Amino acid sequence: MGLHDRKRTKITGQAFLNLESGPVDVISADQEVVRKLRGKAMSMIFQDPMSALHPYYSIGNQLIEAWSLYNEGDKAAGKKRAIEMLDLVGIPDAKKRVDEFPHQFSGGMRQRVMIAMALINNPSLLIADEPTTALDVTVQSQILQLIRDMQKEFNMALILITHDLGVVAEVADRVNVMYAGKIVESGGAEDIYYRPDHPYAIGLLNSIPKIGELDSKRLVAIPGQPPSLINLPQGCSFRARCAFAGRVPGNLCATTTPTLDEKSTDHFSRCHLTEAELVKARKEIGGN
Repeated sequence: MGLHDRKRTKITGQAFLNLESGPVDVISADQEVVRKLRGKAMSMIFQDPMSALHPYYSIGNQLIEAWSLYNEGDKAAGKKRAIEMLDLVGIPDAKKRVDEFPHQFSGGMRQRVMIAMALINNPSLLIADEPTTALDVTVQSQILQLIRDMQKEFNMALILITHDLGVVAEVADRVNVMYAGKIVESGGAEDIYYRPDHPYAIGLLNSIPKIGELDSKRLVAIPGQPPSLINLPQGCSFRARCAFAGRVPGNLCATTTPTLDEKSTDHFSRCHLTEAELVKARKEIGGN
């Protein structure tokens, strides 16, 4: 989204957004180019709906402001579009509520407003950053269903950022598992959940209670703490917490940073172990 100061932020890699004029790498593109894409071609739902909206402006005025950045027309046209969007995301009595203020909406309703704001300019990419945080379970399910419905309605790509593996399983087609600022495993959702390759992904899945298992079975926690992003260790960032590190020949984990390699068809992992070695290690340690 280009919201961070590039002089103070270290961002590597590429992220291409396909536009009618051709693909644009939003990582390396000029900031003015990214600014023109932000809120139009790509949009974002922020994490905390309770604080993301301005408390002193009506819901309608905030939606109109987002719409007016990329559309010509007077305030009446903007308000009409705002009402349409509120109605689309399931806000009851949208014509009346468009003039109300954030404190008059519940957490779930505020998140619906944030979704309406993100979609008001018909983006081709929606980034949802922990969209169900601080919402109760019932409302979480409603918001996730709404996001899925809107994805189909607007025919857009969705990047969901979350720590909730249940949410990932419910929504995602493809999953990137990140550790210490890097993708350590990437693949289809089914592959990640049933055939995880990276030791960190295996550890995450082993720490989740499973239906049907004995209550007395102790969950396996990942030992240690994540490294400081300011001073990452040499080699593999996960090695100090990895149950498989001792299986790698020599001192490779401590000296060489692993690359993101394809271990099986369209399934990538950042680990020095081969796919065969990982399968054997999972069976011996009791992983998936």
